[in-house]
Amino acid sequence: MSETLPDDPQPTPPKPPEQITQAVQYSQISARVPDKLNRGVFATNALVLTGNQELVCDFLLRMVPPYLLAARVVVPFTALAPMVKAISENLDNFRARFGVPTPLPTPPPNVPQPNIVEVYEQLKIPEDVAVGAYANTLMISHTASEFCFDFILDLFPRPTVTQRIYLSSPQVPPFLNTLKRTLEQLQQRAHQQSQHHPAPPAPPENPKP
Repeated sequence: MSETLPDDPQPTPPKPPEQITQAVQYSQISARVPDKLNRGVFATNALVLTGNQELVCDFLLRMVPPYLLAARVVVPFTALAPMVKAISENLDNFRARFGVPTPLPTPPPNVPQPNIVEVYEQLKIPEDVAVGAYANTLMISHTASEFCFDFILDLFPRPTVTQRIYLSSPQVPPFLNTLKRTLEQLQQRAHQQSQHHPAPPAPPENPKP
């Protein structure tokens, strides 16, 4: 009597590894400060430029020639409104503790001011600064005479400071006003684009049988 053995079953191929796509939520308490950024950069002026999708904050050191582009920070448009709010609140706290910052002296009358092209022609721009540092969050602290701006890349698992800037207190109100004007211009641009490109009409409802 012979016995027929069943055919060997085909081995089951292993499943490919699944790709993990998970939204992560965490509480932001602090940000890591790399050693090379711990000392920060002092600036005497701030310029704000707008691109197609991002904002460029150029911090200049214009005390004695050659003038220098001390730091460049690239910020997405979505971070501008929270940035304006954070600086406004910190400036209010400064006024409550130390009074109104000393206003900057006005330019001499009948003296032409350089345009943006002339300003950049006078600047020495180091290669490592020209590429800029990306940030999407801002943390601010201040003393009686200076403000410290920590520009942060807020990503999981821990936020990291990508640039630290020191500005004297009289420089902060003009910087804030420039950011406010930029925000207003972007909001006006978005409003005009929405009028030129209205939302498509809703599809017609299916007729009842």
